[in-house]
Amino acid sequence: MKAGVGAPTRAQIPERTFRTDRWWSYPLSTGAILIFFTVYALVRYFMNDHYWAPAEHYLTPMYSPCVNAACVPGSSHFGEIIPSYPAWIPIGIVTFLVLLGFRATCYYYRKAAYRSLMFSPAACAVPEPAKKYSGERKFPFVLTNGHRYFFYAALLFAAINAYDAVLAFHGKDGGIGMGLGTVIILINLFFLTAYTLSCHACRHVLGGKLKHFSKHPVRYRFWQFVSKLNPRHGQFAMISLFTVIFTDAYIMAVSAGWITDLRIFN
Repeated sequence: MKAGVGAPTRAQIPERTFRTDRWWSYPLSTGAILIFFTVYALVRYFMNDHYWAPAEHYLTPMYSPCVNAACVPGSSHFGEIIPSYPAWIPIGIVTFLVLLGFRATCYYYRKAAYRSLMFSPAACAVPEPAKKYSGERKFPFVLTNGHRYFFYAALLFAAINAYDAVLAFHGKDGGIGMGLGTVIILINLFFLTAYTLSCHACRHVLGGKLKHFSKHPVRYRFWQFVSKLNPRHGQFAMISLFTVIFTDAYIMAVSAGWITDLRIFN
């Protein structure tokens, strides 16, 4: 027996949709962005090169923290706690898995992926191709329930990125210095932090289980702050994709010697 829009109890309408607006623009553009970022990230992670600019102390967020014994000298800010493994495994595999897990289970990215990549549904009043609906109860969709745990890891990585940003204030001749790369890293840090803190899981951790806000004034203030960020979570999610790509591309270019970092002072 057919299910969904093809069920015998539903009106049998041959047209896919009666919508006359450009309903396909959102899933098409969002899907293109997600595919582009996925391809870029895979290429960069498997490059295993040009992620650390030693003279400027720039470490790309896609390889931070670099804790593998194969990391280039100077890039391991927290030590080489992981021994070397086969070259076909990316050095930044830990970062890749954490960031992939956090973004792939994110409520916003789940919505974007369902609409843009699986057309489930592509838009309101546009039937989806799937004949059955099981929600997120089956593998691999059931893994999305671990989003709150990936949030804790992402929060730790945001702190590590902040530490990397401090180290980016390094002068080429020693001491304190600042270059264009430092500014780019700070901008990326801002949007990554905003994306992480505006997460629904963060809002729940701060105040989701509280019965009396009056008894927890500090957590209430943090909950209010996160609640103001939360409506912009989708915007931060997409903007942070581009800032990560741009930051990584800039540091790669400086590290490879393709361009010279523009110094603001020292």
